[in-house]
Amino acid sequence: MTEQMIYSQLQPIFDDLFDTGDVALAAETTADDIDGWDSLNHVMLILAVQKRFKVKFSAAEISGLANVGALVALIGKKLGAA
Repeated sequence: MTEQMIYSQLQPIFDDLFDTGDVALAAETTADDIDGWDSLNHVMLILAVQKRFKVKFSAAEISGLANVGALVALIGKKLGAA
């Protein structure tokens, strides 16, 4: 799966969870850029991503995520695309 495909599948997750219909995800996007992205919603996001992509993240992997680009890279790695 390409990065672009991962982004296209992440966008609806972000739109549903954060009501971000007008925010296009980019590698540099962080929690500070999206209203409502707090610790609880971060957990909800990770759960939704794991379900959608059928992957599991360790606590260390999750804590190392600094932005959406890091999340995309981790998903790609888990899917064997990186």
